[in-house]
Amino acid sequence: MKQPPLTPQQYAVAMTYGNFPDAPKVVAKGRGLIAQAIIERARQHGIYVHESEELVGMLMQVELDQQIPPALYLAVAELLAWLYRLEHADKTAIPPFTKI
Repeated sequence: MKQPPLTPQQYAVAMTYGNFPDAPKVVAKGRGLIAQAIIERARQHGIYVHESEELVGMLMQVELDQQIPPALYLAVAELLAWLYRLEHADKTAIPPFTKI
């Protein structure tokens, strides 16, 4: 019996970012029950879950504990900007860039 195709919700990738100047790194990925566990754990910890079939598909090709490739920098930067806006929704604007 042939199984139905997997839906985007059945794939998940988790990334970490914060060690400037390093690129974001894939720290978990999976499909089916593993994907559900990744999403559930993210939500338990108050981490936003963004659904993008295309981005997840590209990130699934990145090996665990590896930085994202330069080809994905723009897409992930847009995702990080989206997250920043969500986390700082109570503020009216993104703070200006300041030179040090």
